[in-house]
Amino acid sequence: MKTKLTLFTLILTLTCSTVFSQKKKDPINMISGKVNISKYHNHDELNKKTKGELLQLYSERIEVIVNILPNIAFATKPGITMESLGIPVTKDNKKALQENRKASVEYFDSTIAFQEKILPYSDTGDLIAAILFYEETLKSLHTYNDYKTD
Repeated sequence: MKTKLTLFTLILTLTCSTVFSQKKKDPINMISGKVNISKYHNHDELNKKTKGELLQLYSERIEVIVNILPNIAFATKPGITMESLGIPVTKDNKKALQENRKASVEYFDSTIAFQEKILPYSDTGDLIAAILFYEETLKSLHTYNDYKTD
């Protein structure tokens, strides 16, 4: 009888400690979503593509830029968290980061919805120029650390 009581107490204690323990959630990355493109292009390559392909490339580059540029003061690559930057991981700071990410997703979604309707009317030459400009902007992220003075 004493063994059963001890065993029951041990199981109850382990169950309670598991149920009521605070589980630490994985840290939230400062940058999320698509953060790179698979290929950079030159003008001749883009000239050979259909307008539909160009529209897709344009949207992909916008997505990467929307995910990275607003947070460039914190990070230019994924995997950086508030904790790794020394930002206190408080309820308010986590909420602010989550709201920022939500706003970024909403902005991207509304931008793409608009562009799916209007962008097909754009001039192919202007579309190519915009893709090349966005790609140069993304390439420049590789030199971002050159501007830091610390």
